[in-house]
Amino acid sequence: MPVKKLKEFLDSNSVKYVTVKHSPAFTAQEVAASSHISGKELAKTVMVKIDGTMAMAVLSAQNQVDFHLFKKSIGAQTVELADEKEFKNMFPECDVGAMPPFGNLYGINVYVAESLAEDENIAFNAGSHTELIKLAYRDFKNLVKPKVIKF
Repeated sequence: MPVKKLKEFLDSNSVKYVTVKHSPAFTAQEVAASSHISGKELAKTVMVKIDGTMAMAVLSAQNQVDFHLFKKSIGAQTVELADEKEFKNMFPECDVGAMPPFGNLYGINVYVAESLAEDENIAFNAGSHTELIKLAYRDFKNLVKPKVIKF
């Protein structure tokens, strides 16, 4: 979903947000540094396969997915990192690796790290490697309805 479409979705739901433009950055830590947002507040979206089904894992830029803990938290048989070629066509309007954590708009389950859910705000890629959106976590939670787990 390009930035415009994401903004229209947020606007149609009367959500207050801020957009932050930054120089091109491709890793979560680069995005955090480039946009002057702490790695704790910046959310990264990691595509995973849970028992063969695609899902989004959303966690702080500074953290990594603990696949064993993830699997245990949701009672799955397998949780593994998805290969880019497996999901790049699922988000044709987005730069690969810059999809916002709005899996609900694509029929994809979203799992958010318990530690991220404790923050007041959330910032994330807005479909490109040069812009993020920052909004209240409660608004993200109300729109996306993610499953909050420890991973």
